[in-house]
Amino acid sequence: MFRSSIDVSHDKQQKYSILIEELERLLDPEVPPLSNVCNALGHLWSAFRWHWVGFYFVENDRTLALGPFVGPVACTRIERGKGVCGKAWQRGAIIIVDDVHAFEGHIACSPMSKSEIVLPFGDAGEVWGVLDIDSDRYNAFNQIDADYLSLWLDQLRPHLFAVMQCYKRV
Repeated sequence: MFRSSIDVSHDKQQKYSILIEELERLLDPEVPPLSNVCNALGHLWSAFRWHWVGFYFVENDRTLALGPFVGPVACTRIERGKGVCGKAWQRGAIIIVDDVHAFEGHIACSPMSKSEIVLPFGDAGEVWGVLDIDSDRYNAFNQIDADYLSLWLDQLRPHLFAVMQCYKRV
């Protein structure tokens, strides 16, 4: 049984360092990739207790479709270039939003969301999807989050690739 050693007393960088170290032990090659992705999301959410943490995957190169997540009910499809997720996909770049209400075109899936970070992921210039994280606090994310979440995504890449294949067949 996996047990995390992340504690509420740890600062942000300590939490991320432990999270990334523990991800190696959490990922189980004997289970389906979707199970590993779901557990990784649960582990990430439990470390920080953000409002919403989840994936959207590119579906047939047309839209982002909702994938595994932790949090309240979410938008199921997002068009390229729409909202924070759609813009991050379009640009192929991380977007940090300190105040989602000030972001032109923000898609409000939850009135509790106040700030957001979206990280596109993929390989060889192809975006497979985005990691979307919403906080119920303003200014919750910064470059530390972007850097560590990028490392976390790199570790999860083979499992994300396998899950992404399902969205290409839809």
